[in-house]
Amino acid sequence: MTVTRPRRSVLYMPGANERALEKAKTLAADCLIFDLEDSVAPDAKEAARARVAAAVGAGGYGPREVIVRVNGHGTEWSADDFAAIAAAAPDAILVPKVSTAADVAAAHQALAAAGAADGTALWAMMETPLAMLNARDIAATAIAPASRLAALVMGTNDLAKETGADPGAGRFAMLAWLSMCVAAAKAYGLAIIDGVYNDFRDEEGLEAECRQGRVLGMDGKTLIHPNQLAPCNAIFAPPAAELEWARKILAAFDQPENAAKGVISVDGRMVERLHAAMARRTVAIAKAIEKMENLR
Repeated sequence: MTVTRPRRSVLYMPGANERALEKAKTLAADCLIFDLEDSVAPDAKEAARARVAAAVGAGGYGPREVIVRVNGHGTEWSADDFAAIAAAAPDAILVPKVSTAADVAAAHQALAAAGAADGTALWAMMETPLAMLNARDIAATAIAPASRLAALVMGTNDLAKETGADPGAGRFAMLAWLSMCVAAAKAYGLAIIDGVYNDFRDEEGLEAECRQGRVLGMDGKTLIHPNQLAPCNAIFAPPAAELEWARKILAAFDQPENAAKGVISVDGRMVERLHAAMARRTVAIAKAIEKMENLR
């Protein structure tokens, strides 16, 4: 998968809260999700839609990736959400309750009908039992020539609600689903973002879940509070030792005597070309993080 930008921290911001939308311009988030779905009451949907569309259109969010979560297909707000938000041209539109490849197709049709700009990507929430069973088919839609699908986002709260699985105890009950979605995303070149950690006062618990997500292969984590940004950004960035080792591997393979070799020794360890590919990815994401942080 080609790394294009950091997605360590992906912060949900309620679309009905004008102050939150403004504050987002100052936060150390890699990505912002302006939410029109779960965090907005039915009688506030229209006002929130107009507020978010205006905020996205006005810009001012710097290098942060701006995503809008619309209301799902089949709801009374969906068509108007797609039309208004597509016109504002965010970086991506996040669609909830994606359960099948047909749901992805419907989202593409909605974006086309709304005249979405070419640069507006599609993100899909993975939050239903059916989505877990169809993860491969959903991710595979990304290979279609006109596909906008760029990321899968885990909706662990909804998964817990729909399945009765306990999200505690190290998320033991969800590990298979999380891993299935990681494999599907990576197989088709998509980013994958972990679900939220609900207790924003529990930094130790958040850190443990961030580390778990990174071990599983997640690119970052969705967050619900600005206080969660710093630990999340730190954990999903390459550690200094890992970055140093990556640079050492690349330097070794760059030596003329190693140009044609598939396996070399670096500091007494056997290193293959696949390790060089991993090292390039590590260095690339570190450079992208540095660039983003310099632009904030």
